[in-house]
Amino acid sequence: MLKIRNFIVGKDEAVWAHIASAAFKDYDDFRSISVEEVRKMEKAPTFDPSGMFIAEIDGIPVGIVNAHVDRFREEKKGFIGWLGVLPEHRRRGVGRKLAEKAVESLREREMEIAEASFYSSRKVCIRLFESLGFKLVRSSSFMKMSLEKIPVNIGENREVAIRKLDVKSEEDIILLNKLGNECFKEHFNFRPNKIEETRRWLLENPWFKWQAYFFAQLKGEPVGYIGVGIDEKFNKEKNTLSGWIDDIGVLKPFRRKGIGTTLMLKGLHELKNKGMKNALLYVDDENPTKAIKLYEKIGFKTVKKTLIYQKKL
Repeated sequence: MLKIRNFIVGKDEAVWAHIASAAFKDYDDFRSISVEEVRKMEKAPTFDPSGMFIAEIDGIPVGIVNAHVDRFREEKKGFIGWLGVLPEHRRRGVGRKLAEKAVESLREREMEIAEASFYSSRKVCIRLFESLGFKLVRSSSFMKMSLEKIPVNIGENREVAIRKLDVKSEEDIILLNKLGNECFKEHFNFRPNKIEETRRWLLENPWFKWQAYFFAQLKGEPVGYIGVGIDEKFNKEKNTLSGWIDDIGVLKPFRRKGIGTTLMLKGLHELKNKGMKNALLYVDDENPTKAIKLYEKIGFKTVKKTLIYQKKL
């Protein structure tokens, strides 16, 4: 008998970690998660277990899903993620029941839009959500480049100065929060980050054991930033030496001046100096800054596409 039940904080962390690690094992950008990491996720300011569900067959956990409602988001939009079923229990209707439960949960919490995303290669997931009335609205790219030869003289801004963020400085944390919110306010799915979210990402990042952020300054004024990080566990499981371009932004009046190029090259060199062989990043294909063109110019290639679907509730 198939049953869908709520996730119980303090009890189901091991179940969630086990199913997620097994269900998404073959994803290019995923590595296993531990019970400790699930508990770290529970400390996030936006954590809400009310939309987290576990599927059981005859009392045995076989699948998970999270219908997430961000309490800081004004827009009535909920996000369906972490939909995974153990490989040996697939094609038994578990995924459909979890998806239906997620939609129902968002509707009960008065969301007006449900959003979900999948790799373009995940045809089964796509067909499932299309059958539930979801429509394709956008796409994004997972990109990769080799750090063997980082390009030079490709339009860098020679006047900009680069300064490393000091994680012990509250002023720097506030500055990063301010810059990030200003740089991304026109972007898809944007909502302002709270200062506690920025602080937590810098001081208690659940994924990166090493990370660094840098500010771009023009005539002493901060005009942009970049963040890079290394997930050692990801590298071990995927047998790679890859670092991440975690975040990059340039204030609108200072775009198209080579500042983004300078920041990107700084980030790539930081990763290479840490022994990384490749750099990875995500980008919205319809990013209003046309960031994907910058990444392609530097040498990034698209590995996979993610398709974003929405349904009006």
